[in-house]
Amino acid sequence: MGPMGRVVRFTELGRLDVGQVGGKNASLGEMTNRLGDAGIRVPPGFATTAEAYEELLASHGLRDSVEEQIDRLHQGAPLDEVGAAIRSLFLAQQLPEPLRDAILTAYERLAEESGREAPEVAVRSSATAEDLPEASFAGQQETYLNVRGPEALLEACRRCYASLFTDRAIDYRERMGFDHLAVALSVGVQLMVRSDLAGAGVAFTLDPESGFPEVIVVSAAWGLGETVVSGRVDPDEYTVFKPSMKDPALNPVIDVRIGTKRLKTVYADTGLTRTLDTPDAERNQRVLADAEIRELAAWAAAIEEHYGCPMDLEWAKDGRTGELWIVQARPETVQSRRRSTTLRRCRLTAVPGEALVEGIAVGESIGQGPVVALDAPVDLDRFPKGGVLVTRITDPDWEPVMKRASAIVTDHGGRTSHAAIVSRELGVPAVVGTGTGTQVLQEGRQVTVSCAEGERGRVHEGLLAYEEILTDLAELPATRTRVMLNLADPSAAFRWWRLPADGVGLARLEFIVAHQVKVHPMALLHPERLDPHDRHVIDRLTEGYLDRGQYFVERLAHGIARIAASRWPAPVVVRTSDFKTNEYAKLLGGRPFEPDEANPMIGWRGASRYYSDGYREGFALECRALRRVREGMGLTNVVVMIPFCRTLGEADQVLAVMAREGLVRGENGLRVYVMAEIPANIILARDFAERFDGFSIGSNDLTQLTLGVDRDSEALAHVFDERDPAVVRSIQTLAARAHAASRPVGLCGQRPSDDPAFTAILVDAGLDSISVAPDSFAAVKRHVARAEATLERGTGGREE
Repeated sequence: MGPMGRVVRFTELGRLDVGQVGGKNASLGEMTNRLGDAGIRVPPGFATTAEAYEELLASHGLRDSVEEQIDRLHQGAPLDEVGAAIRSLFLAQQLPEPLRDAILTAYERLAEESGREAPEVAVRSSATAEDLPEASFAGQQETYLNVRGPEALLEACRRCYASLFTDRAIDYRERMGFDHLAVALSVGVQLMVRSDLAGAGVAFTLDPESGFPEVIVVSAAWGLGETVVSGRVDPDEYTVFKPSMKDPALNPVIDVRIGTKRLKTVYADTGLTRTLDTPDAERNQRVLADAEIRELAAWAAAIEEHYGCPMDLEWAKDGRTGELWIVQARPETVQSRRRSTTLRRCRLTAVPGEALVEGIAVGESIGQGPVVALDAPVDLDRFPKGGVLVTRITDPDWEPVMKRASAIVTDHGGRTSHAAIVSRELGVPAVVGTGTGTQVLQEGRQVTVSCAEGERGRVHEGLLAYEEILTDLAELPATRTRVMLNLADPSAAFRWWRLPADGVGLARLEFIVAHQVKVHPMALLHPERLDPHDRHVIDRLTEGYLDRGQYFVERLAHGIARIAASRWPAPVVVRTSDFKTNEYAKLLGGRPFEPDEANPMIGWRGASRYYSDGYREGFALECRALRRVREGMGLTNVVVMIPFCRTLGEADQVLAVMAREGLVRGENGLRVYVMAEIPANIILARDFAERFDGFSIGSNDLTQLTLGVDRDSEALAHVFDERDPAVVRSIQTLAARAHAASRPVGLCGQRPSDDPAFTAILVDAGLDSISVAPDSFAAVKRHVARAEATLERGTGGREE
């Protein structure tokens, strides 16, 4: 035997030992020996070596028998037949006696050190080619949990060895060009963490969907972590902002999403484990508290720093002690390999109808084809290439089929489920956790699966037209005028992090309120004014919140924080709510609090609501959310913007209300902007500049009110024009007066995206920034660069 022997303890291993014990066990050893000082807990254990595997192959003529079966495969024998034959060869023989003795001796020592007789252990396979930069074998071999006693341990080890030749593993090595007998298998044996009595999950040190590197994303479910890894549950998901972790006074948990957690896996009374329904009380309850999320995130950050690359971790919480443990760590192999300077964007060009089903979007692309509904994997010749795979859940046995699919739809699973992970690796769009996909999507039905509309993936009827655009971000020109983004959907914010934008010029609270809060703020504060139906629905939405206002603040803060984090430390201008009364009335519980107005567009909206008796309490909740983001989470790049402020008196009243809620202009770097969308804002620009730190032109409302044209009127559409001389003169006047007061001026709107000539007008007027939708960013950046070059030539190269 070589210097390592047949079995080696984690305390004697490091990450350079992949060739001897595989990536999984090498990482466990590395963390055990190198990261204990950072407080990271790794359950103790040991691993068999590659030399032990070679000894196994040398026994009973096993190597020759395996080679014969591989030759049969190359001669055309069916994969499943060859795989079954090889596995039976491993299972038919006992482990060589020296290896059996070494495993049992190490197990006895583990029992002594833990103070437990026949302790339960996790027995995991770790291939020596696992977690390499050019290939990932993770998840292809078996894991056995709650293994107790010598005989059960030896049986689990034999089954792990046999799993090196599962059909999926054989197929993978064939495709990757690996010699089947050059890849050895190590078996890791690790003390179990009693997460069956608490919870477990995974953690990524970047956003697994977009690759955004400034967050740590932790998924969690009740019971053993198998349900999360396999995708059988929709787990909780917690997002932690790395920069805020540096200050212990801040709470870096910027988003919390409670999953349904329908199932959980626990110890079985006889056998290993069993899966049962999660009690209703646990389904709506968070698995981890903020303090526990912070501890896991701190560990994840330390592991990422130590390894020097993004990491994919598995963790478990012991229900007896309350302690957290890291049970696996491997390099993240999907987002970290993407070319960061190329932005790939898909967009539906046809208008879709209502989605047939929707769930969590995996990837950012679009796939389409006939539905192929399956209960179990089938032979490849029975799955048409380009079909849309629809099934309940997937596991590694599905991977050959998944590779042939144009898109994947599952009933169950979250962003870290097997279906999600493999779909990302394959570049196949997937919609997971639909709940009803297998019931709604009939065999043979032509559908379009879109993951290009944000975090929610949708399955639409028919083969809808779409386009794919590739943008080389490195080729975008530099501009003096800042080009910023308009964002509304927090769930889509991270997907645009690679754009070289100068911040967010407009983040609209209305989208967050409508889609994440879902309730009129006054309805939360005054349930006595609601009808029984609305009160019941709100009770269910806010279950677990003693303070209904806190529900609003938390949901709103999380939405703002995701957008602010996506561009940190660049400025993110957050506009306070600007629903019209007819729009507010459509929110859950909104009808009793909103008057009927003949013309809501110029009615009770914007600033006029914030100091009024009918909405002051609701605006106070908005202020609390903004304060929580800036002061509690540390996202001080948030700039607050007040919309539709008609008079100087209104400005003073709104600023006074904000100050009473702890948002004092100038304190803690707080800047407050005003929307310039009313002629009064232009006429009194110098006076408004004394009260606000900047202006953002809302070109739609400014055009409407300057020309006296209803912007929604089809009959007057030919009159509505942002390039009308009166509107252009207003923009030029505002820019001159604001700059004279040392105040920046920007514009947020769609027109610069569609009209290069309008962009040139804005550049010529000297606007400091232009804010556009993300999918228009590249085009507008080029429009601005051309306009600036033309302006320079026209002024002899002088900057004005």
